[in-house]
Amino acid sequence: MRDVPAPFIHNQQGCPHRLFPLVPVSLMNPTSFLARCRLAWQGMVLAAGAALSSLAVAQGAPEPYAQREDVTQFAEELTQRHGWPQAWAAKALRQARYQPKVARLIMPAPVSSAKNWEAYRHRMVEPVRLRAGLAFWDKHARWLTLAEQRYGVPPEVVMGILGVETIYGQQMGNFRVLDALATLSFDFPAGRSDRSAFFRSELEHLLVLARTQKADPASFKGSYAGAIGMPQFMPGSINRHAVDFDGNGRIDLAGSAADVIGSVAHYLAEHGWQRGWPAFYDVTPPGQPEHLATLLGPDIVPLFSPQEFVDHGAQLPATALQHPGKLALVLLHNGEDADPTYVAGTSNFYVITRYNWSSYYAMAVLALGEALREARDSAATAAAKTGVLN
Repeated sequence: MRDVPAPFIHNQQGCPHRLFPLVPVSLMNPTSFLARCRLAWQGMVLAAGAALSSLAVAQGAPEPYAQREDVTQFAEELTQRHGWPQAWAAKALRQARYQPKVARLIMPAPVSSAKNWEAYRHRMVEPVRLRAGLAFWDKHARWLTLAEQRYGVPPEVVMGILGVETIYGQQMGNFRVLDALATLSFDFPAGRSDRSAFFRSELEHLLVLARTQKADPASFKGSYAGAIGMPQFMPGSINRHAVDFDGNGRIDLAGSAADVIGSVAHYLAEHGWQRGWPAFYDVTPPGQPEHLATLLGPDIVPLFSPQEFVDHGAQLPATALQHPGKLALVLLHNGEDADPTYVAGTSNFYVITRYNWSSYYAMAVLALGEALREARDSAATAAAKTGVLN
């Protein structure tokens, strides 16, 4: 019951301990015990609401968006830019509410320890995700196969993304996206680089999406940053990259596994995924610090040929030496005491980071996807052996 006002916890009127609905007084019999309880309950609700409102004012809560000049101007700009009916955008934005939790969660988390790839891997490649992933893959294998045929993205890559993002739809977020994006558009918190312009663009995309889908802008649910559905697409990504993969006439990234799978594969293809290429190769980094620094310079951007890797003292397997594209030397720390992990990332590794700009994220996606692939292959092999024995 944390953060709940006292009147909602303790019943001080001698009434049955339950939450009574707010019933108009005119419909009650004032002489009845239950009516007295309900009247007392309504009084407590109203008093608590007034107390919370006073507290919000005292703490400097922003002015309601319906009364904000900057919000009104934003609505007028959208109306002119898109040719929407007069006042539609203003009416939609009047539904938005400032969410202090959103402002708090968008702030960078305190750095408590050194980055640790092995620890992060164990958090992502774990029994809950593996069980959910295997069940999801079994149920939707045909859509995963079709997505690979159409876009060239292997099933395990799509599965890795969906598992890391939301555990295959188990954790899609319960914030009203309208509230989250309005908060970050008009009241972006101080203390970190201001990204309010980005979120205003996403708020505009949300309203475009609502118009396209003939939906209430306040009906969309998602993360505190405004990401929506099983793949956690921002509204702009939905408008640009989401596909109606099941062909039913609408895009549903929360309820249609086909649309989710097709949209993730299409997103990666649109960002440059190369059919048939691996995402990375094993590599032994150069021993000389100056050569190591040169290869690490571009970070995760693939700029060196395999031969340039060799020229700088790195050792690659034979398959990597034949790779037709550029490579990046990717460094992943394993805490303060263990040696770091290095891989030679291809452009496909870089494409995964377009989903989330992090080499640790990309490696977690690939590790989870590979674990799922290996588990399915092992199960298929065991089933085949059983069939032979029978």
